[in-house]
Amino acid sequence: MGDRDDLRKFISDLAVVHGRVVLSSGREADWYVDLRRVTLHHQAAPLVGRVLLDLTADWEFDAVGGLTLGADPVALSMLHAAAATERPLDAFVVRKEGKAHGLQRRIEGPEVSGHRVLAVEDTSTTGGSVLTAVEALREAGAEVVGVAVIVDRGAGDAVQAAGLAYRAAYTLADLGLVA
Repeated sequence: MGDRDDLRKFISDLAVVHGRVVLSSGREADWYVDLRRVTLHHQAAPLVGRVLLDLTADWEFDAVGGLTLGADPVALSMLHAAAATERPLDAFVVRKEGKAHGLQRRIEGPEVSGHRVLAVEDTSTTGGSVLTAVEALREAGAEVVGVAVIVDRGAGDAVQAAGLAYRAAYTLADLGLVA
């Protein structure tokens, strides 16, 4: 099996949780995809980086990140996967709100102003989190080349309606799940 098949197995085995849950969008579901069980796993995290780098290989970007917390391990997996191939790629973290102390930065990490960046998320239902990150990145002067997620729960239309290219490594159908 290749990276993509291996990652799909980790998602199915570790991340898909059955039972009634309330999503961050406020919607209720009979199952949940808890991708932190994958993005923070010692064997699966490297796969996340390689699969998403492959997914976005034709996009040019200098840095990757998104709204904390879901995007953080995704961006770091991509940063480490890129480093293994000697591709220069930085990562950043977008805070939900700017800090009131220190440097009062909303985006942590290397400077994004004037750079091409990729916004990422582990999974997205409405696109709200990643679009919040995109807004902050644009306000900071970054050029957002697109959005990439590990699992799409339905956010593609909203992200594309906002004028952004959108890619998901897996759809719900790929995982044998029904929305």
